Amino acid sequence: QVQLVESGGGLVQAGGSLSLSCVVSGSTFSINGVGWYRQAPGKQREFVAAIGSNYNTDYSDSVKGRFTISRDNAKNTAYLHMNSLKPEDTAVYYCTADQALWRVVNAPLYWGQGTQVTVSS
Repeated sequence: QVQLVESGGGLVQAGGSLSLSCVVSGSTFSINGVGWYRQAPGKQREFVAAIGSNYNTDYSDSVKGRFTISRDNAKNTAYLHMNSLKPEDTAVYYCTADQALWRVVNAPLYWGQGTQVTVSS
């Protein structure tokens, strides 16, 4: 089994920055892809960003150029650095993981509990 624990959410003003962390534990040998999804009130959950074991990345168009995903394999931790935040970025952000990057982008197997990010205008 794999466990994901997110941290770093909070309230920030529009234009500000915030960073999220995700610690991966358990059967980490099976994990190569890690990513982030988000769900805003009344909307479907959507893909945000993902990173593979060779550090290749994928981003949704809505965050490209503003968000950066990274990972520290020694710490089994993934990060999402969010800049130029907009009120429409307000959502619960979920860390996700799976065996490969393409699985994380499409339908990740493992999910964290989520952390709230609120961007005020």
